Amino acid sequence: MSEEQLAADFGARLKANLRTLTWLDAGRVRVYAAMILVAYIPMMLKVFREATGTVGSDFLAFWGSGRLLLTGPAALVYDLAAEHAAQMAAGTGQMVAYVNPPPYLFLAAPLGLMPYAVAWVVWALGGWAVWFLVARRTLPDAGAAGALAVLAFPAAYLAASHAQNGFITGAILIAAVLSLRRSQVLSGALFGLLVIKPHLALLVPFWLAAGRKWTAIGAAAASGALVCLASLLVFGIDTWRAYPQSFAVSQTLMSQTSGEFFLRMCTPYAALRVLFGPTVAIAGQAAITLVTGALACLYWRRAPSDEAAGAMLLAATALASPYLFSYDLPFLAMPVFFLVGMGRREGWRPWEKFLLVLIWLSPLATRAAALPVGLNFMPLPAAVLFWLVWSTWAPQKLQAA
Repeated sequence: MSEEQLAADFGARLKANLRTLTWLDAGRVRVYAAMILVAYIPMMLKVFREATGTVGSDFLAFWGSGRLLLTGPAALVYDLAAEHAAQMAAGTGQMVAYVNPPPYLFLAAPLGLMPYAVAWVVWALGGWAVWFLVARRTLPDAGAAGALAVLAFPAAYLAASHAQNGFITGAILIAAVLSLRRSQVLSGALFGLLVIKPHLALLVPFWLAAGRKWTAIGAAAASGALVCLASLLVFGIDTWRAYPQSFAVSQTLMSQTSGEFFLRMCTPYAALRVLFGPTVAIAGQAAITLVTGALACLYWRRAPSDEAAGAMLLAATALASPYLFSYDLPFLAMPVFFLVGMGRREGWRPWEKFLLVLIWLSPLATRAAALPVGLNFMPLPAAVLFWLVWSTWAPQKLQAA
């Protein structure tokens, strides 16, 4: 056989292998996921040393606001000078502005009771655990392989390594979607908690209305209002009056013309901003938001279940929101593992398993490549995920589950 024939034969076999990925069974998933989890240990230790050393961490904003709540008026969390003074107690020499709305202070308050390093560990690992307990429900019948695949989801590592709030918002979104079938009141109440990061709920009211989930809409409105009222009573009206001061920080960041900020974002807006500038980015993101939002709403007519419709919502959210970072993406576990569950039960479509492996890896892979490459490619795997969920209404089966 000639070299050309050998190459053609190898290419054909490789294509057939990737098309089905039959060798990736539960046993191999367990091993690979466990290996990745072990690899996270030195990575987390390195990040922890940096977070508690001179590099600092986003977590400084949460811990510093918790410290301020112990010693002075809550409104000081939005005062940059007061924030700087509080965060200096961490010993990193760094400062990160607190920009979250007042209801988020319910989460930040307990952090100020702990030393910075202890609070960082509690927040990062505790958040990972809480998120896992919720996200595990997206693949309840896959045994140890499923549990390890969920636990090792790279977006979860990113949320932990940044000690950010993607675990909290991800757990809320996944729990809200999964509980909709059983209780609209509970689902809506959970969605209402997203007042702590409202841009993640951009599509939620339209999606609930399209599904005629009127009770859930009412519960979400009531939940959001109650949380805001509680923060007003506990932290005072001056805190709400001071909150707009944080907009100046966000405006300064968004007005940058170059640098790392837009490479760290994982939205179509950020990618378009890097490539074509702000005008094209705004127009392009507006069009993508309208299209993905409309399709997520239309999907209710063809969705095989409320869970499938929820997977569509969360897949669309990764494209529709203009302001997301990779550490915000733990919520993508729901659409990813929804598709895994369908594949296991009903058979895999051509290329589906291979694409899901790439999508599973993509939050960390695209984040790692963004700075050296000069572009964050996360919108591409997010778009593929969106299409995979959209097409579940009439899947073409390839092999037995």
